[in-house]
Amino acid sequence: MRFDIITLFPELFDAPLRCGVTRRAFESKQVDVRLWPLRDFADDAYRRVDDRPYGGGPGMVMLVEPLERALAAVKADREEPRPAVIHFTPTGRRIDQSLIAELAQGQGAVLLCGRYEGIDQRFLDRHVSLELSLGDFVLSGGELPALALLDAMARLQPGVLNDAASHEQDSFSDGLLDCPHYSRPEVLSGLPDQSEDLLVPPVLLSGHHAQIARWRREQSLALTLRRRPDLITAARRAGRLSKADERFLESLPKPD
Repeated sequence: MRFDIITLFPELFDAPLRCGVTRRAFESKQVDVRLWPLRDFADDAYRRVDDRPYGGGPGMVMLVEPLERALAAVKADREEPRPAVIHFTPTGRRIDQSLIAELAQGQGAVLLCGRYEGIDQRFLDRHVSLELSLGDFVLSGGELPALALLDAMARLQPGVLNDAASHEQDSFSDGLLDCPHYSRPEVLSGLPDQSEDLLVPPVLLSGHHAQIARWRREQSLALTLRRRPDLITAARRAGRLSKADERFLESLPKPD
């Protein structure tokens, strides 16, 4: 899949695309990322890409003409007449794992990273097919959401993670939050302000795979009920909860 990123700050993508396990996807071109610096498509000596908003108010608005030229260049290079164009904005759909999984099966998109007070609405109306948001807060631009989207999709590509089953146990993979995880040493002692040893839950040392699987499931259910009860409701509606899950949930204190 291929992602073309229209941005004022292509340098923000440098390190994240070269570091960590997901770099395998970018280096192999399983996730082919191409950067299009927007100022390269300005038509004046000052490489101007923004101007004051009509109607007054603070900030600047990104101009249509440089964006039109950038998008035309992307389309010509992709040889696609109408690639999907994703715009990152607080008003967009919140990104979740189900959306990531859906997009990871596609051919990619053009990622439009706005800045300042935003992008002239006429360009958005003409070209944008999907608007996305990381959450109910405001960032300085679309580059960080674009990187989050790329990272989340890259780790779903075959061969990217050391263990192909890793992403199947992630939070949200089955609609719930992930369970806690533990590693060596078995007994953690001598920590400042900690009078008692910290132990790995005994079930994880038992070697009984069915009991371990059930413990992890119950931990996931308990954590999700405590922190994101809305996800329990959604999982119940989708038929993802077993009778054993429901019995366990009934045994738990109800969240405030």
